[in-house]
Amino acid sequence: MSRTNINSEKERLEILRQYKRLIEVWHTRKNTEDKWLVRKAFRLAADAHKDMRRKSGEPFILHPISVAIIAAKEIGLGRTSIISALLHDTVEDTDLTLEDIERIFGDEVAKIIDGLTKIDEISVTSSTAQAETIKKLLFTLSDDVRVILIKLADRLHNMRTLASMPRDKQLRMVSETQYIYAPLAYRLGLYLIKSELEELSFRFSQPMVYAEILGKIDSSSEERLLSYNILYKTISQEFEKLNIKYEIKLNVKTAYSIWQKMRKQEVPFENIYNTSSIDIIVDSDPNEEKLLCWSAYSIITELYRSNSKRLRDWISTPKANGYEAIHATIMNPYGQWVDLHIRSKRMDEIANKGYAAYWKYKELDKIDTSIDNWLNKTKLLLEENEEDTFDFIRDFRRNLFSDEIFVFTPAGKMFTMPIGATILDFAYSIHTDLGNQCIGANINHRIVPLGHIMKSGDQVEIITSKIQNPTEDWFKYVVTARAKSRITNSIKNERKQYKKIGKEKLEQYFKQLNIENTKNNINLLLSGSNIKGPIDLHYFVAKKMIGLKEIKEILQPNESRLSWIKNIRLPFTKPKIVANSEVDDKEITTHASIEEKKYISDFNNLEHYVSDCCNPLPGDNVMGLVFPNEPIQIHLTNCDNAIRLMSQHGKNIVKAKWKQKDGITFLAGLNIKAVDSLGLIKEIITVITEEYQINIRSFNLTSSEGLADLDITIYVASTNTLKQLLASLKKNKSIIKTTRLDKI
Repeated sequence: MSRTNINSEKERLEILRQYKRLIEVWHTRKNTEDKWLVRKAFRLAADAHKDMRRKSGEPFILHPISVAIIAAKEIGLGRTSIISALLHDTVEDTDLTLEDIERIFGDEVAKIIDGLTKIDEISVTSSTAQAETIKKLLFTLSDDVRVILIKLADRLHNMRTLASMPRDKQLRMVSETQYIYAPLAYRLGLYLIKSELEELSFRFSQPMVYAEILGKIDSSSEERLLSYNILYKTISQEFEKLNIKYEIKLNVKTAYSIWQKMRKQEVPFENIYNTSSIDIIVDSDPNEEKLLCWSAYSIITELYRSNSKRLRDWISTPKANGYEAIHATIMNPYGQWVDLHIRSKRMDEIANKGYAAYWKYKELDKIDTSIDNWLNKTKLLLEENEEDTFDFIRDFRRNLFSDEIFVFTPAGKMFTMPIGATILDFAYSIHTDLGNQCIGANINHRIVPLGHIMKSGDQVEIITSKIQNPTEDWFKYVVTARAKSRITNSIKNERKQYKKIGKEKLEQYFKQLNIENTKNNINLLLSGSNIKGPIDLHYFVAKKMIGLKEIKEILQPNESRLSWIKNIRLPFTKPKIVANSEVDDKEITTHASIEEKKYISDFNNLEHYVSDCCNPLPGDNVMGLVFPNEPIQIHLTNCDNAIRLMSQHGKNIVKAKWKQKDGITFLAGLNIKAVDSLGLIKEIITVITEEYQINIRSFNLTSSEGLADLDITIYVASTNTLKQLLASLKKNKSIIKTTRLDKI
């Protein structure tokens, strides 16, 4: 038998092995008809993808099988979802059509696959199609949440196999995952999938930092296991005395979550106490589970000292994604704080499998309705939304809040709101008219203005006036996508009243300039003035904010365009990215030239600028973004702004190295915490300016109770120079800690 035949036989056996695994992990109803339909879908997908291979070289059919396995095993979905997962790429990548799918498997499967199918490119910029795909995916929440769940399974498998992709595509996938898919998984209660998506994103965006933290987690495993074994033995003995059915698990935190804590607290790995937690799962009748959870908490806190400040009750008030548990912190026999998560078996299943488990228990009427409330609000938001695609994604993401507060109406009805929500957000969450007429609120017997930020436990009475109307300033007072959408709609409805006047004036201007009033010329005017649509255009013309002069500059550009657009206040325009850097004679003018620069080897030879949102240095893990007629933007790969831009403009990512250049320095910030001793400032300045020959831009010192806190901005050539400087400063006995500042 030839080598080719041997390989083909191995691949055939592997495909069959994975299919058998799918059937094994499928735990929902599976009668003879169910199994027959899934087998039919498998055969159809295998035949459709038979000549296709993935970037890794393996047969393509292994991907949809893997997605179906994740959907069945890790999310707990059933027959319809498994069939949809097996066929999810067929309409996009093969000759099969939606009509074929509907004819064979019915309307339900066809609708799910349609939601999963990517949109064809609708403009010359593929970044628009990329954002439109995400928007279409989110809109499926209004129809069938299973589309999102299968898409999350698809994204998880793609992230698990990301190593075979080129660097620019890796960064695109990672940014999309961090920006939209991981928050979606969290909101739908899929905690394990959310954690793995974040961990894989971290691994591919910052491989060196990831490997370093992972190594430290492994090296501390012995100490962690010793603490767990002692706690396990003591707690299990007490539970067994009371005949409590239980399970105790050690839960090691991910490298990503530990890194987030290190950044937030500005401490090294060794100073993070909670690199793991212990899950205590009690098994009881759903009617008694809350009582048993609190009994378990009482037993444990009698054995060990607890930290009452860190007690969190997510049983009485579950999170918006349905999560329920008691979070507590106790001190182990070694004097170390340990996090505990106490929940019932039902709560644990919801914590791991999210919406699928949530729905199962909802049918038994044994679950809080938080996630249903969120889905209903989201569906309303989606149905009403008329925003630009990028604005929509940004605002929707703001709706994926990870932290909530609980506020009450005067009648005592509880509402879940995001942290940072104002009374205007609250008014709009109740009713559109209440928001439109809101002038303030009475909180705990105190009158507060529109922009007042609420706190958990506040009792809020909205004050209204019939003569009140939303204005553009209101956007400053809200954080929720719902409120922003309602304000936008209200302002647009008001502007529609100026349609006739604006249209007539515009027609007059066109006649004066001898320009045809065509759809194409209107589109050119909209594009040139950064106005989103005809409603706003007619309004600005009617209000004389746009006149003959401005129209001529756009449609008859005989003279150089003036900067009037930058000074006019248009609340619905898209922001422009401004480059402040030295440039050379190389210009990026077309999308084709963007493609040509996909594999740039050196930023220094091209027009570029260092983004001030993250202030990267040569030697940092960086990426570039290139847009027509603009210098390349250089960002840190973990920069929040870069993640947002990459998630929506993935095709514009530049794969490049940033080489250090002699004589060029960059702005960097450092923070020093020290004992406030005589001569401290002189010693620090001497090291910076004399030993390292570095220029200081700013120096800010605050001193309190014998401790000094210094923020210093300096000009350095590279990351290595900054690391060496921080290490040298740390040698000073008065200095407690030195840290590089992320933001300056």
